[in-house]
Amino acid sequence: MAHSVLFENLATTNGKFVGQAILNVEGTLNSLTLEMVDLLLDQLAVWQSDESVVAIFIRGAGEKALCAGGDVQALHQSSVSQPGGPCEYAETFFEREYRLDYLLHTYCKPTIVWGHGIVMGGGLGILAACKHRIVTEKTRIAMPEVTIALFPDVGGSYFLNKMPGYCGRFLALTAASINAVDSVYAGLADYCLNHEQYDRLCETLLQLSWSGDRLEDDRLISRAIQELGDSAVEKMPAGNLENHQTQIDYLCEGDDVVVIADRIAALTTDDKWLSKAKVGLAGGSPLAIKWIFRQLNLAKGLPLKDIFQSELSLGTNIMRHPEFAEGVRALLIDKDQSPNWQIADLDSVSEDAVAAFFQAPWPQNPLADL
Repeated sequence: MAHSVLFENLATTNGKFVGQAILNVEGTLNSLTLEMVDLLLDQLAVWQSDESVVAIFIRGAGEKALCAGGDVQALHQSSVSQPGGPCEYAETFFEREYRLDYLLHTYCKPTIVWGHGIVMGGGLGILAACKHRIVTEKTRIAMPEVTIALFPDVGGSYFLNKMPGYCGRFLALTAASINAVDSVYAGLADYCLNHEQYDRLCETLLQLSWSGDRLEDDRLISRAIQELGDSAVEKMPAGNLENHQTQIDYLCEGDDVVVIADRIAALTTDDKWLSKAKVGLAGGSPLAIKWIFRQLNLAKGLPLKDIFQSELSLGTNIMRHPEFAEGVRALLIDKDQSPNWQIADLDSVSEDAVAAFFQAPWPQNPLADL
């Protein structure tokens, strides 16, 4: 049986090593399981204390995806098998996944990620957390959680708030997908390369004059990837975010998410990307729309560790509520695309109903030690 994550120390030409981690479950588009998260946490700890390892490189197996998110089917099973909670598997998964993301955000060595193909949910958490984030002409990024009554987690409350204007709010509410050019504009990626440049990238990284000095090695990596990228930019598909920035800011301005949703619903356009975004919001859970909006507002300006703690609290409460299970059933299990949401329309979602999801579900947050 194939291992779900493959690890290898790749030798550099000057006697150092680059630690490579390959998410290796092509059949599920490399979706993360608890086992995979734990394997990554353990190996990253080993590499962190190994002075011969100068950098970490993360990619997905196959040609289709870095990672399409978490194993939603397993989360759904955990939620429905323990209604009201504790939902042991789901809650443990979130805690460990957020530890992984926080470790990557704060890692003591350069981290490089090859964000080719589909990058969603937990995959975006990994991409956003790395220092050197590479995307390709085939990259497709999305946070579609509103459609299954979840929320953009894995640090989404942090990186969505850092995007230009109201781009983060728009993406979170509409589940709109973005490409390589968009992701650089939004601050989710640093470099655009063509997929065909992958082998050359690997050769280049292993030939660098690694010193073991973090700042110097980061500069070496940046220069090397930028030089490769100079020949790739013209082949990238055009982005949508920058071109629609003014309209996005108009649609998403204000403190009332009902007004924002009404603006988007009233949008009349022939633009395919905006039309898909409109459909994404219309199909989302009204409860989720409210808690997504609230979480983004509450997280503004918070330290990263506080954000992960708040995401774990919200995620735990969502797992213990039937709305998530219904969203997954309708979209991914029965695939009838007709979720029976707990509250049918956004106007009927009270502030008290939303506030209940932001009450700590335990005496002490499991991520208090971050």
